[in-house]
Amino acid sequence: MSMMKSGLHRAESIMPALLPLVTISLQPPARFHYNIAMQLQLPEPSLDAVIASRALHTLIANDIRHNSGWISFARYMELALYSPELGYYGGGATKLGKDGDFTTAPEITPLFGETLAHVAAELMRQGAPQILEFGAGTGKLALDILNELAAMGVEVHRYLIVEVSGELRARQENLLRGFPQVRWLDQFPPAFSGVVIGNEVLDAMPVQLVVKTEQGWKERGIGLSGISSKKFVYRDRPCEPALIAQIPDADTLPIGYLTEVHPVAMGFMTSLAGMLCAGYQDSGLGGAAVLIDYGFPAHEYYHHDRALGTLMCHYRHHAHDDPLYLPGLQDITAHVDFTQMARSAIDGGLDLLGYSSQAAFLLDAGIGDLLLRISPNDPLRYLPQSNAVQKLVSPAEMGELFKVLVVGKKVQLPEKFGRNDRSGRL
Repeated sequence: MSMMKSGLHRAESIMPALLPLVTISLQPPARFHYNIAMQLQLPEPSLDAVIASRALHTLIANDIRHNSGWISFARYMELALYSPELGYYGGGATKLGKDGDFTTAPEITPLFGETLAHVAAELMRQGAPQILEFGAGTGKLALDILNELAAMGVEVHRYLIVEVSGELRARQENLLRGFPQVRWLDQFPPAFSGVVIGNEVLDAMPVQLVVKTEQGWKERGIGLSGISSKKFVYRDRPCEPALIAQIPDADTLPIGYLTEVHPVAMGFMTSLAGMLCAGYQDSGLGGAAVLIDYGFPAHEYYHHDRALGTLMCHYRHHAHDDPLYLPGLQDITAHVDFTQMARSAIDGGLDLLGYSSQAAFLLDAGIGDLLLRISPNDPLRYLPQSNAVQKLVSPAEMGELFKVLVVGKKVQLPEKFGRNDRSGRL
């Protein structure tokens, strides 16, 4: 069964990561990596993959040495995911689908994108006829949205994609070659009006780790150890008070409590707000962002019982919790604190338009009606799609864990989305 990034997992890098490549020995410690893979019960990587991971390991180790022997976990995660040519998203390994490491909703069924197309159509009527997608994966979501909008007779003047992965961008360009309105960007446009879509974007933005000790809160980062000082190890240092401000009731949490805080994702939301506000100022047209990911409001995220945080890694459809294993070959993610994401958007000048479970959002948007375009009397076509919809909306699958946050400027969600709105829980 394909592993969905569900978290017991993707994002655009908004960090400059143009680091120099290093010269390394091409003699990988195959037995060492084999032992780790066996311990974690993970598939053994290929020789080429191990060589690429060792190159990234050396790059990160050099960065640690150049920073007095310690880097934040966010810096480690940034290098592991986004280093050019070597990082997980910066490299060329397949990430999505049966040959990759995880499966996302657009890969499960076209009905996911078709449903979002109807939401986008209603929002674009209040703004500009253009869409901006962050982290478009294989391009499948864009394809399904554009096909459905075309079938509806809704014209999209521009479909912009911000993508950091060269491998994924190549797949997108091949899949979307029939849509001349699609353009790729390397960063935020300064101003935008229309609809922004981010499906599983926030969860792979670098997070910082903090742990509560007898001496107070500490920031957990990465250092080096071992005879040759090459092994990555966790090291704690005094914590900046601003990092703890995201955590409600931090003083009441128990000693040993480990969790993540999200300054990079907060910065993303601030930039998103600035872009949409600038778009409205320039054109007088509104815009909205639909962000779909797994996570919780802050009071659930930082619950006393969630004492080890939410950090998770995905490698060839296996989930595990060791982010130091084979850097560059695995995805590293954390759940989203939707309270802080909403607060950052509001502080940046946007309105909170809606917050709900993925199940409620998709059902309110009409995914059931779209499914019924396939006749139940045609089981070969209907049953696979019915099962896929069940996976998207079932509380035991993606329906409850995944949430939808909608923020915007001078636009409104249709009233039907108010029936299951949970904004009051943020």
